[in-house]
Amino acid sequence: MNPTPTPPENRLSGEAAVLSAPLVLPNGQVLPNRIAKAAMSEQLAVRGQLPGDALRTLYERWSQGGSGLLITGHVMVDPGALGEPSNVVVTDGTDLASLRAWARAARVGGSKVWMQLNHPGRQSPRTVTSRPVAPSEVPLQGLGPAFAPPRALSDGEIVGIIARFGAAAAVAREAGFDGVQLHAAHGYLASQFLSPRTNRRTDRWGGSLENRMRFLRELVRAVSPSRSREFAVSVKLNSADFQRGGFDDRDALEVLKALDAEGVDLYELSGGSYERAVMWEDRPPPQGSTLDREAFFLTFADDARKVTRTPLMVTGGFRTARGMALAVRSGSVDLVGLARPLALEPDLPAKILTGRADRAARPSLKTGLRQLDALLEGGYHQHQLQRMGQGKDPEVHPGILGALSAAARSTLFSPRPGLAR
Repeated sequence: MNPTPTPPENRLSGEAAVLSAPLVLPNGQVLPNRIAKAAMSEQLAVRGQLPGDALRTLYERWSQGGSGLLITGHVMVDPGALGEPSNVVVTDGTDLASLRAWARAARVGGSKVWMQLNHPGRQSPRTVTSRPVAPSEVPLQGLGPAFAPPRALSDGEIVGIIARFGAAAAVAREAGFDGVQLHAAHGYLASQFLSPRTNRRTDRWGGSLENRMRFLRELVRAVSPSRSREFAVSVKLNSADFQRGGFDDRDALEVLKALDAEGVDLYELSGGSYERAVMWEDRPPPQGSTLDREAFFLTFADDARKVTRTPLMVTGGFRTARGMALAVRSGSVDLVGLARPLALEPDLPAKILTGRADRAARPSLKTGLRQLDALLEGGYHQHQLQRMGQGKDPEVHPGILGALSAAARSTLFSPRPGLAR
């Protein structure tokens, strides 16, 4: 007698099962599922560069939306060095009450919440910083008068910035956050140290890759005293900056090997800078690719997996449950990062994990003019964060005119509003 045939696997429930699996990090912290809200610059700080009602409301909404991990938009460690005027800044424990309220709001739905720590270096707009600092005096190219030329940091200033990161991590832990992420991607200060295009120093902080990665290694060491089973340390790293003579994928693999010795719990892989903003492009997968390769940095994740067993997160391009699940099943990716999709559907993770959705909403915001499209995308998504901070629902399908109106009403302090992450 023939055995009863096994019913075919339900495709969506199988994907939900993969993405619902908990992830145990090297420090012992457990993320409840494989979907993370990646960092987006909210630009919602109130007077004193503090988190207020809007940030609490926004993060409570995201926490109730099913993400296993929420990574905040970049929190600056120096009030004199901001990426945008409305960034949150953490220097000491003076304002613990507002930080604790933010962390509590972000955990109401069971999410873990990590604070992303950053210093913009030369990527601080002229309207914010008239004389930014950087590893070397190399100005930004192709962005007109928006950014002032930087001055080179002294050795003592570099040491002081590293200490600021350590102090901010200690405050984050005391405030109830579950970890920190060091931003070493997208052309910000740590990324500037890594790239030979922007780091032309001849002292211990420049020259060889070993010296160029010294700043990032010291950042990890500075925050490591806060690391515990309850508090994770993560690094966001460029796979490359996609510029001739810059930081490339071979450099990135060597950095991953070196950081493994420092005790890192998760790497998020990305790429690009303000000069070559591949991380912000809303582009389809490369020609010939399939849904299982829909994210932008999966090829590098394959290579990274060969040199590190530390969990890897990839953000950028994920739009379908199938693509997310296949990336995790492949073994190269442990955590899927979503950014812009969660500006439109804050509960998308919950819908995917329960089988109520199999893809993200994708409004068409194309005018055919590349520069306008970039501003439109950024301003439109920024406006959705502002709406949710006010307790309103996002406008998911506004049409071009509606998107233009939303972008015009967004916080346009930054040359790239709503995109920094």
